[in-house]
Amino acid sequence: MKLKKTMQAFALLTAVTLFMTSCGSDEASVGTGDCDSVDSVSLQLQWFAQAQFAGYYAAEDGGIYDNYCLDVTIVEGGVDISPMQQLDSGAADFAISWVPKVLVANEQGMNLMNVAQVFQRSGTLQVSWADSGINEPADLAGKTVGNWGWGNEFELLAGARQAGLDETSDFNLVQQGFDMLGLLGGEMDAVQAMIYNEYAQVLEAINPDTGELYTADDMTVINWNDVGVAMLQDAIWADGNKLASDEAYQDITTRFVAASLEGWAHCRDHSDECVEHVLNNGSALGASHQTWQMNEINALIWPSEDGVGMINADVWAQTIDVVTNHGDLEAAPAEDAYTNEYAEAANDILDDKGISTTGSDWTRATVTLNEGGE
Repeated sequence: MKLKKTMQAFALLTAVTLFMTSCGSDEASVGTGDCDSVDSVSLQLQWFAQAQFAGYYAAEDGGIYDNYCLDVTIVEGGVDISPMQQLDSGAADFAISWVPKVLVANEQGMNLMNVAQVFQRSGTLQVSWADSGINEPADLAGKTVGNWGWGNEFELLAGARQAGLDETSDFNLVQQGFDMLGLLGGEMDAVQAMIYNEYAQVLEAINPDTGELYTADDMTVINWNDVGVAMLQDAIWADGNKLASDEAYQDITTRFVAASLEGWAHCRDHSDECVEHVLNNGSALGASHQTWQMNEINALIWPSEDGVGMINADVWAQTIDVVTNHGDLEAAPAEDAYTNEYAEAANDILDDKGISTTGSDWTRATVTLNEGGE
């Protein structure tokens, strides 16, 4: 099996090398965009324009996709848009979505494949006030606990049950909006938040007791990575049926993954520029909020110890364990639910261009948030 995968990865790298060579006459011209033809593809996001997707906007606006002979249309998501359905129906060529949600969709009949695991860590937190006494999952007992539902609750359920709590009797589990109003208004003791989005919304709000913005000292957080029940989130998904039978789609996928991961490397090294890309693409969130988000998104990607986009088998197994025992997945998915072949080929391409694929030197910046995220 290992030899087969190695040969498949080599074949992918050979194919893209031949393609890139056709775009120019020597090594220096690889990825110049001097193409005999350009492939038009679409990428379905799972939410609105924000720094969560900055790498793709950077690849589009910065000409990286052009260099790989791709014309990419990025389609925003929303509450009522399912990236999985868009990809499965053929309305999109690639999609961004969390791993558990796609695995459930696959179990229900879709055939989508994870071709690049962009986020290496979970960004989900459970946030409380510092004086609430909630410092770990066991402390949720007797509290009113908010969550978004829609498959976002699996880590919370796993962490609570691991601590010996029953969500039907030991605490009051309620659905919250995609904001922090339940916490700010005092209706909930602990609320769900993404570290790159809703958590910052509290830090952008005025503390009525001080007249200043809240600080991290005003809150406590449960980070599911620390608890051991974190799940893999944002990944690039492709059509599994087409990957199995369509050589042109295989070639496009290799180039799309490489260009997208190069976009993320660019955002690692030029975060301010990537914030501008997001703002220019119509983000409804302010500049300081997007700067915060870009910083925290980078922290979910870098360092990528095995190489950017690579899937760690242990974290994949942990995700499967959480979503089967505490979510909607009835059984472990087939082995072909993911592949590292395209990410391996992409890492080889980026290495040849002198681009770090691990980001081992990246460090989180200090970001100053303004009121309302402006």
